[in-house]
Amino acid sequence: MASNGVANGHANGSANGLAKTRTPLRHGIYSPTMTFFDPETEDLDLPTIRKHAVRLAEAGLVGLVTMGSNGEAVHLSLSEKTAITKATREALDEAGYQNVPVIVGASEQSIRGTIELCKHSAAAGGEYVLLVSPSYYRYAMDEAALYEYFTKVADGSPLPIILYNYPGAVAGIDLDSDMIIKLAKHPNIIGTKFTCGNTGKLTRVALATNALTAKSEGSGYMAFGGMADFTAQTAASGGSGIIAGGANVLPKTCVKVWNLWAEGKYDEALALQKVLSKGDWVLTKAAIPGTKSALQSYYGYGGYPRRPLKRLSKEQTQAVADGIKEIMEVEKSL
Repeated sequence: MASNGVANGHANGSANGLAKTRTPLRHGIYSPTMTFFDPETEDLDLPTIRKHAVRLAEAGLVGLVTMGSNGEAVHLSLSEKTAITKATREALDEAGYQNVPVIVGASEQSIRGTIELCKHSAAAGGEYVLLVSPSYYRYAMDEAALYEYFTKVADGSPLPIILYNYPGAVAGIDLDSDMIIKLAKHPNIIGTKFTCGNTGKLTRVALATNALTAKSEGSGYMAFGGMADFTAQTAASGGSGIIAGGANVLPKTCVKVWNLWAEGKYDEALALQKVLSKGDWVLTKAAIPGTKSALQSYYGYGGYPRRPLKRLSKEQTQAVADGIKEIMEVEKSL
């Protein structure tokens, strides 16, 4: 199993060979950030990308993910991906959040291509990468092929790897706990994001890896819940934090739920989790267009996704705003 020093980069001379000490991953709330575009040209809106990153850090998030599924990575060129990660890192540094690491989605379909994208991610300022299973040739992706993919990428990546178990995005491929625990023995595989929503699986992996929690550094392995919908449940399962799309809109509420649990205020945490889950479901159903519309409604920026993702109608935008009104009142009060 990866030691805490390898997983969180406390020591120099880790996998990337950089002189800089890697920023440790901490327990708490992370968000896969949105990518913002000019509404007419669909060019990158880098000022808004920078502003959004700082707002999330100010709200108490302990790490950000660029080029995740919420970041529309599949709609972006390599140069755009690089620009977004670089702008995010620079904005955090300039605002005094050097301790907030940037994790980068760096998945390609081949081992060679993924390693190259990991290298580009490092050059852009990323400190960790998040990788989904390759799935285009679904028929060939048996356990042996998946094991080879992740371990060979881990061998060649300059950045530590977080597995991203998201069956809905990869033709139903769902890594089980046995496979994840086996992969976690590689010293450059240091965490898993469970967007599968399976808290039993997260519990088994967290136990086997002695994952970092709010109470203990453990081995440093990170067991992340994948949605705000089960923030308290992840904490109860021995998890390390949440990487939640809903935290783009509700960062303070996510942080509050996590901190309440960490403080042993379990009843309060669960009560707030119920309200959070209700609101997060609205955002989950509305997906990227709806999350951006929620940002527009409540924060004055957000805009639209790149086509072919659809733009919501005025009626749909209002429905999303109304659907999260209760949880936004909580968010504003924090």
